[in-house]
Amino acid sequence: MSRVALVTGGTRGIGAAIAVALSAAGYRVAANYAGNEEKARAFGEETGIPVFKWDVSSYQACSQGIDQVEGEIGPVEVLVNNAGITRDAMFHKMTPEQWNEVIATNLSGLFNMTHRVWNGMRERSFGRIVNISSINGQKGQMGQVNYSAAKAGDLGFTKALAQEGAARNITVNAICPGYIATEMVRAIPEKVLNEKIIPQIPVGRLGEPEEIARCVVFLASDDAGFITGSTLAANGGQYFQ
Repeated sequence: MSRVALVTGGTRGIGAAIAVALSAAGYRVAANYAGNEEKARAFGEETGIPVFKWDVSSYQACSQGIDQVEGEIGPVEVLVNNAGITRDAMFHKMTPEQWNEVIATNLSGLFNMTHRVWNGMRERSFGRIVNISSINGQKGQMGQVNYSAAKAGDLGFTKALAQEGAARNITVNAICPGYIATEMVRAIPEKVLNEKIIPQIPVGRLGEPEEIARCVVFLASDDAGFITGSTLAANGGQYFQ
């Protein structure tokens, strides 16, 4: 029987591409979303991938949501922690609310989701965790102290948990996308994209969501069983670490 994969933030942008790619690779996929009912419903109808609504910043919501997924589809064997938000501001203007909201979703969300599926993966001696971090978690970004801190924390989470899962055939890896042609990035004024962002990318273009999705499909596969605790940078050569 095909494995069950759960993708958070899985109905839009990079998450939607990941969900579609995993489904095409033969996984039984569940896509989580938090906000946009209309987009989520349209995604589910178009792809046939079941969608489930909850907020990853809430441990209780994650527990209840995962119970529903496992009851309807089966035990989660592949977890892609993709859900994320931005609340950008220069640090001297950043509010505690902007800080806490981003940390709660982008960092604590990893704990909330992974903690709930971890024991099942240990019992079955198989699991794949893929955490979607960011180039800005590696290099930092002005105006995104909250986001950069959370995404850097995702990398520490990945490296530490990988050591705990290795003996149980559970791999934990991270992907750090650069600038990807999502709805959010495409909303940046074309002049800014063409004059300030794309010139920083050696390959000379934005990445495509499907390119990140292919990285996830590989890391979720049996072929990647010897790769754990790794950070895969997919940024067109913009940043090396």
